[in-house]
Amino acid sequence: MEHLLDHFVLHPIFHLEIAGLDLSINMAVISMWVSSLLAFLIIYAASRKVSLVPNGRLLNFVETIVEFAYSNFIEENIGPEGRKWFPFLFSLFMFIWFANLIGLVPGFFTPTSSVFVTATLAFLIVFPSVHIYGIIKHGFIKYMKSFVPHGVPAAIAPFLFVIEIISAFAKPFSLTVRLFANMFAGHLVLLTFIALILEFKSFIIAPMPMLGGILVMGLEILFTAIQAYIFTTLSSMYIADAMHGGH
Repeated sequence: MEHLLDHFVLHPIFHLEIAGLDLSINMAVISMWVSSLLAFLIIYAASRKVSLVPNGRLLNFVETIVEFAYSNFIEENIGPEGRKWFPFLFSLFMFIWFANLIGLVPGFFTPTSSVFVTATLAFLIVFPSVHIYGIIKHGFIKYMKSFVPHGVPAAIAPFLFVIEIISAFAKPFSLTVRLFANMFAGHLVLLTFIALILEFKSFIIAPMPMLGGILVMGLEILFTAIQAYIFTTLSSMYIADAMHGGH
């Protein structure tokens, strides 16, 4: 039990250093590669059999996901003008979903249970994409003005502007923590049930943590999709704010 958190410790598998920068490959990196490849192969395999009337379980499954994603991320949150954002948002959704799922496979690591991975997604991918787009669409000055609602007295405007800037940085922070905390906690609970089975080593007690582990595994499978959906939905809402001038 005392070594339960060792599962979340990443050790280099292939040591790689370039210009003094440690770029070693660990299980989180390999898990991201595998999850990305699986997502790509499923979409690619389904797209090869695209027809006017969906034929085949895989194609039906993928088309259902695509329609669900487009309806929720584009139609409901951004609008028709957001169609150009769909490839980005759908790729983000699929990557997070499969990165969440891969951690349930023995021997792999859940990349999204690492705060470095979720912070990269939020701060280095979503955050700059949203605000760079807003600046390109509206111009730097107009986009900065959008952080202050119209009609606000000049004396209050600077304070509101600072608050809105802080809020803008708080959004990717919340994305980072929400995804990381949920995936870390879920896997920790699952590992706890497994550890209890190994700790007690009793045929009488073992069924109880085993049943708990099965229930948590079922919930984890559901949560992998829910967390990917929440992250992508919030990202699409931030894009909508930038597209329509924030206020």
